[in-house]
Amino acid sequence: MAAAPSAPTADREGDALLPAGLRDLLPEEAGLEAHVIATLLARFAAQGYERVAPPLVEFESGLLAGLGAAHAAQVFRLMDPVSQRMMGLAADMTPQVVRIATTRLARAPRPLRLSYAGQVVRVRGTQLRPERQFGQVGAELIGAEGIEADAEAILLAAESLAAVGVAGLSIDIAMPPLVPQLGRALALPEPQSTALREALDRKDAAAVAAAAGPAHGDLFLGLLRAAGPAQRAVAALQALRLPGQAALEAAALAALVDRILAAAPHATFTVDPVEFRGFAYEEGVAFTLFARGVRGELGRGGRYRAGGEPATGFTIFTDTLLRAVPPLPAPRRVYVPLGAPLDAARRLRAEGWTTIAGMAVEPDARDQSEAARRLGCDHIWRDGAPRPLAPASAT
Repeated sequence: MAAAPSAPTADREGDALLPAGLRDLLPEEAGLEAHVIATLLARFAAQGYERVAPPLVEFESGLLAGLGAAHAAQVFRLMDPVSQRMMGLAADMTPQVVRIATTRLARAPRPLRLSYAGQVVRVRGTQLRPERQFGQVGAELIGAEGIEADAEAILLAAESLAAVGVAGLSIDIAMPPLVPQLGRALALPEPQSTALREALDRKDAAAVAAAAGPAHGDLFLGLLRAAGPAQRAVAALQALRLPGQAALEAAALAALVDRILAAAPHATFTVDPVEFRGFAYEEGVAFTLFARGVRGELGRGGRYRAGGEPATGFTIFTDTLLRAVPPLPAPRRVYVPLGAPLDAARRLRAEGWTTIAGMAVEPDARDQSEAARRLGCDHIWRDGAPRPLAPASAT
């Protein structure tokens, strides 16, 4: 009989150390992650989003082209020993999906609906997301624009997160281009525009008034106050006299809010027209997904350009998502002692049981119940059927 595995030694404990921002997922969490990914992808597929799977490593030149440039500082780089070219590990999957859409699927009918799931690795974490490796699951709608496309992305994200059990979902809608558009429409000099963006970013009303000056103070303070529940925020935004393209964007936002509230009247939607942090390449309506009581963002999305095409989509971060979903129900585990007919275990699995086969290293027949308990089983196969295990104190 083989010797029992020894307890971890000090050297083995040292081997288990991982770099900062990286961690192992143990069975319960890894199983939950696999479940939520499969559920999300199934929801995406039900609305016509077909899965693609880009590689973890690409040539640096392709990885950092287009949208990928926004994550250049977060890319791990290494030399390909075969081609002698520099490669990078994907820090975000959206640019990779865009590459696939604009090259290998360039002739596919539009609008093109693609989904994906995989791991990304970043050079450093942030205060809100210290993890440097985490999963991304997302959907991209390429070749369509307008409020119909924006609404499809937002509602798909909301419905899919509800399907995996996220409670208290809040979707915060922003307009990252709005403040730059206003700066251009009002012909503000660059130093003034920069000061305004920084003050708006801090939500500092006094600094906003000072940076805007008497000519534009009321307008920018009105923007700062036009944040909150979606309908109230949109009404406040429409009451402002926005010039040029900014007025068109505000009107489109109002139509979008009407559409999504009609489709999901019980969801929580908020609007912040001056929020732009974290939106690396969005060029229109953008949104962030949160869950009540959960630290960090569940995901982000919005409108952008996929090469020369309009696009919109979203990415969900599985590290945060796992903190927002309920645990999986415990499976029904039945211990099948060594020597039991193989057909018996197959029948049990067909009925939904998880079967744990006894091994030669397990205790003898007199201790099979103890072996079953030790291996997390609540039933044992006896006399042709699964029997509940009696509590340990009763045996």
